[in-house]
Amino acid sequence: MEFLKKLSLSIGLFLWVAGVDAQNYTKIEEAFNQSYTSENAGEYDRAIDAMRKVYDDKSYNINVRLGWLYYLSGRFTDGVAYYQKAIRLMPQSVEARLGLVYPASALGNWEQVKNAYLEILKIDPAHSLANYRLGLIYYGREQYATALRYFEKVANYYPFDYDANLMYGWTCFKLGKYREAKVLFHNALMVKPGDASAKEGLGLIK
Repeated sequence: MEFLKKLSLSIGLFLWVAGVDAQNYTKIEEAFNQSYTSENAGEYDRAIDAMRKVYDDKSYNINVRLGWLYYLSGRFTDGVAYYQKAIRLMPQSVEARLGLVYPASALGNWEQVKNAYLEILKIDPAHSLANYRLGLIYYGREQYATALRYFEKVANYYPFDYDANLMYGWTCFKLGKYREAKVLFHNALMVKPGDASAKEGLGLIK
């Protein structure tokens, strides 16, 4: 069943591209090129206009591009809406969910941000960025036992990563796991010698 779902999505994307080619694929390529040029110049409204001129609500690429451009322009609600359209078109898309996080966090909608990361982990359980940022969200809410699960995963994936060791260490410290925290703070210092946060953690354990 999952295979058929993915196959139907792939066929749908192929048919859209084939249809575009028959109409005027070059025109759409030029619109993307114009939007990149305008974005690089900080002219976000012009970049949006370029994409709007060739807009097709069945195009994942155009919707995800507009989601990014509306975020850059400060129109965060519109940015969320276009990323959501992209996700509906390609439900397995990790990139669209990562993109959605930007305008959603700018709006302060942390529940939507959390859910986006949780959905990413359903698609890719080993996604390090989603695991790490979920850890940060739960740590900020003082839900340390939950945060620990996510930081532990990242530290196992990247044992010599500074951020993973540091936050895993602080989470262990908050849970009273001082021996583990000490090892993790020392690991963080090996990656980033003299780090103030890791040294602070070690000082509190002594």
